[in-house]
Amino acid sequence: MKEEPYLSNPELTRYARHIAIPEFGVEGQKKLKAAKVLVVGAGGLGSPVLLYLAAAGVGTLGIIDFDLVDDSNLQRQVLYTVNDVGLSKVATAKKKLEALNPFIKINVYQEAYTTENALRIIKNYDIVADGTDNFPTRYLTNDACVLANKINVYASIFRFEGQVSVFNYLDKNGERGPNYRDLFPSPPPPGQVPNCAEGGVLGVLPGIIGSMQANEVIKIITGIGEPLSGRLFLFDAASFTTRILKVRKRKDTLITELINYEQFCGIVPKSNTETMVQEITVSQLKQWQDEEKDFQLIDVRKQFEWDIANLNAELIILDTLPNNVDKIAKDKPVVIHCRSGARSANAIRFLQENYGYSNLYNLKGGILAWAAEIDASMATY
Repeated sequence: MKEEPYLSNPELTRYARHIAIPEFGVEGQKKLKAAKVLVVGAGGLGSPVLLYLAAAGVGTLGIIDFDLVDDSNLQRQVLYTVNDVGLSKVATAKKKLEALNPFIKINVYQEAYTTENALRIIKNYDIVADGTDNFPTRYLTNDACVLANKINVYASIFRFEGQVSVFNYLDKNGERGPNYRDLFPSPPPPGQVPNCAEGGVLGVLPGIIGSMQANEVIKIITGIGEPLSGRLFLFDAASFTTRILKVRKRKDTLITELINYEQFCGIVPKSNTETMVQEITVSQLKQWQDEEKDFQLIDVRKQFEWDIANLNAELIILDTLPNNVDKIAKDKPVVIHCRSGARSANAIRFLQENYGYSNLYNLKGGILAWAAEIDASMATY
């Protein structure tokens, strides 16, 4: 028989405002203390989710994220400060959450969340809170929760808009509710939906949506209220409007195993032979410039990124590439770059596979590498 959690006098004092709620009481607080929640991603959404779940007294919190704190995070990731830049997100989060609430346990996983470790990690938790910002990890989280019979509290943010829902919820009749694939059976084409780094996000939006996500977790643990199972909550911060859409289970949704989610989302080619991308380092590019070599330099970032820092390249935004192929030379070397090298590599694969280019070079490390190795005065974001 599982031992019932014990609340010490300091804990009773700390959680007095919870306990004063008639529907909550001591029993609700004990349920929180006994609960185990895994938060996937310690970024914009993960920050408020972790802060509020820790403050509320969720007994065991797991945090998985392999990233380091970056200057560009501080506009919205309120768990971190300028002193944390360059440090591990999970280690920093653990330290701050333990300072916020010494009565809880924090488990950290400073590793990439993959098909190899997802089921192993989430099996130790009751609920998973998905704070990720990309489709492969989102589908991985969903599928792992379905296979492991875990509840997935989902949220996403973009520019001024946010979404919240509860997937794979176990109702009183023992039936599982809809999951993410019932809402989105397949991902959008690569590049159609930019991530927050490319499209931007209002700084306060993660706080609003992340707090709602934490609220759903607390409701599920304590049994208070009605979770957002079978419903998708939509919020627009610009117009301050909300909508709730119904989500129904699809008969053709069948999840039997974890798959290659990068391939499923079209991020890597589906063929066994991946299209090779030639690379050039920033040092080599600088040498080409100094030698006045005849080549074309193309930037596939957004206009606002180009405005912050640029290499005097021709700007052809990635989304507009199919309509601007005629601007890209075939009779001389062409160097394509972005912020880090990822988007430009995708651009090169697209041009090679669809238009037969063989003269394209990806700038390894992109603008970030140029700022680090060539021009330390260059602004980056």
